[in-house]
Amino acid sequence: MKTNSNVAIIASLVSESSRAAILTVLLDGRFHAAGELAYIVGIKPQTASFHLAKMVDANVVAVEKQGRHRYYGIQNQEVAQVMESLLSIAPPIEIKSLKQASDDKALRLARTCYDHLAGSLGVQLTDTFIRIGVLREENKQFTVTEKGKEFFTNFKIDLENIKKKRRSFSHKCLDWSERRHHLAGALGNALLEKLLELNWVQRLPKTRAIKITSEGKIGF
Repeated sequence: MKTNSNVAIIASLVSESSRAAILTVLLDGRFHAAGELAYIVGIKPQTASFHLAKMVDANVVAVEKQGRHRYYGIQNQEVAQVMESLLSIAPPIEIKSLKQASDDKALRLARTCYDHLAGSLGVQLTDTFIRIGVLREENKQFTVTEKGKEFFTNFKIDLENIKKKRRSFSHKCLDWSERRHHLAGALGNALLEKLLELNWVQRLPKTRAIKITSEGKIGF
């Protein structure tokens, strides 16, 4: 019996270096114009548009239209999770300049993984939540304990409202730089949004690296 699988279609998309680079940029969870993505990745705008069209057709990338402009972003958290997992097993990029070294250090310290916090900060926060009894680690997800419900309520995160969202609540996501799991899902997203609201962290332009502010250093 012949097995027909569309896995090869997705595999062919991410196996092309420019498309893989575009998807990695889109892991910042934001929508970008094709020209901006072309500039960041280092390819021609026409080439970026060609690759983006293929990924939109495969439901890997979503597109939003605003007037005459189009903006592209990761389709959903499942795509982001697959990309993060692939990055975790990919060989490290050879560092050839001081800027590359600086950018790599910033990404490893703290970054967005689609719509939640990743990097050393994301893993350390998750480990702390487990250690103090806010989260309990299970097979493929984290469970919020009774102590955790009290903690998140005091932190002004509405757990009941988050649970109503049509998505995973608190699954484990393998961090490519730390090789360990950080908190993802709707709860991971709510936590990142709260940290941004408190100005403990700030998004940086044209990168998915996250800056820890002076307020954040005290708060964390």
